[in-house]
Amino acid sequence: MSTYESRLHDLREELKRQKLTGFVVPICDEHMSEYVGDYAQRLAWLTGFGGSAGSAIVMSEKAAIFTDGRYTIQVRDQVDGKFYDYVSVAETNTIAWIAQNSNEGDTIGFDPWLHTSDWVKQAKAAAAKTGAKLVAVTQNPIDAVWSDQPQRSDAKLRSHSEDYTGKSSADKRADMAIWMQNEGIDSCIIAALDSVAWTFNIRGADVDNTPVPLSFALVHKDGSADLFVAPEKLTDEVRAHLGNQVSLHDYDALTNQLSNMKGKTVAVDPERSVAALFEALEEAGANIVKLRDPAVLAKAIKNETERAGTRAAHIRDGAALSKFLRWASIEAPKGGHDELSLAAKLREFREGTGALEDLSFRTISATGPHGALCHYSVDTDSNIPVENGHLYLVDSGGQYLDGTTDVTRVLAIGEPSDEMRMRYTQVLKGHIALAVAKFPKGTSGGQLDVLARQHLWADGVDYAHGTGHGVGSFLAVHEGPQRIGLSAGVQAGTGEPLQAGMILSNEPGYYKAGEFGIRIENLVLVKDAEIDGAEGEYLEFENLTFAPLEPRLIDTSLLNAAEINWVNAYHKEVLEKIGPQLSGDDLTWLKEICSAI
Repeated sequence: MSTYESRLHDLREELKRQKLTGFVVPICDEHMSEYVGDYAQRLAWLTGFGGSAGSAIVMSEKAAIFTDGRYTIQVRDQVDGKFYDYVSVAETNTIAWIAQNSNEGDTIGFDPWLHTSDWVKQAKAAAAKTGAKLVAVTQNPIDAVWSDQPQRSDAKLRSHSEDYTGKSSADKRADMAIWMQNEGIDSCIIAALDSVAWTFNIRGADVDNTPVPLSFALVHKDGSADLFVAPEKLTDEVRAHLGNQVSLHDYDALTNQLSNMKGKTVAVDPERSVAALFEALEEAGANIVKLRDPAVLAKAIKNETERAGTRAAHIRDGAALSKFLRWASIEAPKGGHDELSLAAKLREFREGTGALEDLSFRTISATGPHGALCHYSVDTDSNIPVENGHLYLVDSGGQYLDGTTDVTRVLAIGEPSDEMRMRYTQVLKGHIALAVAKFPKGTSGGQLDVLARQHLWADGVDYAHGTGHGVGSFLAVHEGPQRIGLSAGVQAGTGEPLQAGMILSNEPGYYKAGEFGIRIENLVLVKDAEIDGAEGEYLEFENLTFAPLEPRLIDTSLLNAAEINWVNAYHKEVLEKIGPQLSGDDLTWLKEICSAI
């Protein structure tokens, strides 16, 4: 019996012990995080799936795994189809699957600390239609059979200086207090890890690549707060930083604290808070108001200090990436290198800045057919050599005290094909169209998305991921509420109006299954646009990422004059900003690759 078959068997035996006929397994933690600590990687442990988004439902006689378009190929590589049906969430989500596959008398379990209250309500209704029941478990059955499940991280917290945040925690909480007073709210639950970190100007190391501590918070209408974090993670310096307006409690004490909220009006974010918190408030007799966490939008709109910091971080990071691109363009065609060795070399260059705190996500180092896997994650089992005639896609980023970076570049190893050059140029045209866009205030990311896809659509092709996501300031590389995607009804955040100060990615792509992948990604800052004679207020993007494109993949015959001018102007700016940090052969190479096309 294979490892994953054995784990599935053990889970089903545990379900019998708990008198359950099924169980829902999301990739999630108690904070509805996208990236979770090792202790919460239950789906990966059970199935082998290594993506960052997905879920499974295990029934007595069948099971299904649910992923989106980014992982269509990856899930089939990593999860055995003998044991799990592959389900696209674009066609059938977990709730619809329960309605279609549960039977009268079935009892399907869920962990109330891993799902939103809205999901629970809808899933219960779906199960009831077939005579089944959805019930909350008191012990997660996977935890019961995961014998070597990691413990929660015990990494220490640290304060994050106002030199980087531009605003004190007291001032942030004062703003929240005014909001609560205006809304008639007594207290607000802050459950999202990056929101807690931002609100209190603290950082941690409990989640790989995202500098956040495992913690919850209650902020009150007088600006005081309760912070729930394991006491062994606190230092005297952090205690002093938090001050006497912040009361400290153990991480697991939140529900006990909520039991004292009878008659209080409490704001809870339904998208970022788990069902267990709603249940605790309901049992306490609190008045629950469903509102978005007040840190979310404030965190997304970067102040002047954060904007300056991210500009500096990107120039530093761009110099490191440029050194890597030169090295890879010379060394990779010689042979003897693979996806893992290139990822390690890129990290070396970033560490050479002396300022790298961590990567901002696990580097996507993908050559040949692996490039067609949008969110491919290389490991020792999947690792393949980088060979001539292939494209090499590297999507990577760094965490620096002054900013978070995320950039994708593609290198041609050896001579690229005409098809590769055509697709790269189509992607580049879409990238440029979005980069130069000017749009009225109130415009959402969903309204801009077609700009990046238009040239691919005209040729009958597309890409199965969003075009842009928000990015934090030494925080999460994927940050809401803003997003550039297909439409507000399809992807959360695409209906959010863009505002000056928001940072987003601009990353159209093209993926040919089994052959190659292309993505060109820069980060951009939304800013006010100055347009002579404008009738109304307009916005545009300031480019933040500076690293050369791959000239050998650009088919200039497919570009118009304005697009050629954009490429030349961009490379001129890359040379101006990155050049002073390079010397010798690195600088000579950069001057050559940034020469006008």
